[in-house]
Amino acid sequence: MVGLAYRYTYFDDNTTATANNASSNDPSITHLPGVFVQDEIILNDYNKLLLGARYDYNSIHGNIFSPRINYKWNSANKRNIIRLSAGNGYRVANVFTEDHAALTGARMVVFEEELKPETSWNVNLNLVKKVYTTNHIYIGLDASGFYTYFNNAILPDYETNPNEIIYGNLDGHAVSKGVSLNLDVNWTNGLQINAGGTLMDVSVTNDEETYRQLFTERFSGVWSIGYTFREFGLTLDYTGNVYGPMRLPLLGERDDRPEYSEWYSLQNIQITKSYDRWELYGGVKNLLNYTPPANSIARSFDPFDKGVEFNAEGQVIPTPSNPNALTFDPSYVYAPNQGIRGFFGVRYTIN
Repeated sequence: MVGLAYRYTYFDDNTTATANNASSNDPSITHLPGVFVQDEIILNDYNKLLLGARYDYNSIHGNIFSPRINYKWNSANKRNIIRLSAGNGYRVANVFTEDHAALTGARMVVFEEELKPETSWNVNLNLVKKVYTTNHIYIGLDASGFYTYFNNAILPDYETNPNEIIYGNLDGHAVSKGVSLNLDVNWTNGLQINAGGTLMDVSVTNDEETYRQLFTERFSGVWSIGYTFREFGLTLDYTGNVYGPMRLPLLGERDDRPEYSEWYSLQNIQITKSYDRWELYGGVKNLLNYTPPANSIARSFDPFDKGVEFNAEGQVIPTPSNPNALTFDPSYVYAPNQGIRGFFGVRYTIN
């Protein structure tokens, strides 16, 4: 399979990202012609090989070449599958639309340079095992190992200056690697259980210094338990997530907030009644009523920093009313601020 592609992009978000000066914007216009080729090779009934390559010419960033290879093996009964993939990719970042939550705080947005596209090399190994027991229980296992190496990664820098978010391409690289395991079990009586966990290490190497990336947890888990009461037309769903500690941005050495978040879990329950095309549903979100610590948003009572004093270099000066030299800053928040709450709804399906 071969093909040609062309994309025209006009981007203007009326923010610092496309600002020409203090009074006008400079919208980004991109022409992106490209050509791609892909060949699926069926070696036999159990082995397939997929080879592909793409060439694009970005009118701003120049030539971009992206090769990829995929291999798949499956057993005769299709209950065992192995997939191996590797390839290269690129991405042009639109900072505001992708990271707009960070820009809603009190920090000044600074671009160190003209941002280059992020590029990556990735390898992924996936194993799938399907088991059907004699009493008709289905068990599915899905395990993966992944490794991604990023060049020109664009990560917000909250730490160089506590009053700024600095964007620029890394003078180094970033790595995301880890393993994941998912379990899916279905019983004939209507009970379904799905659970999974991911253990990963996300690191950044900048100016020959390696450190853990902000807002990335080492472990995350998810589960879903559902049961259908067929005689009553009722379905009960219990879902949840669990997150390990994340490294968080602090506002200097005097900031007394923990550098790492705590373990936390968000859990929900829902019951659904079905009748013909109608569904009535209701439940509770955030069953454990988990919210971040009250001091997560620094000086939330002073969003315009009216009670903050600065020196000639723009650095915060400790004062009796602000001994930790903090400014208003919501970037530390890592979990939803909404506690436990109920919900109810009606759904109608039109065929």
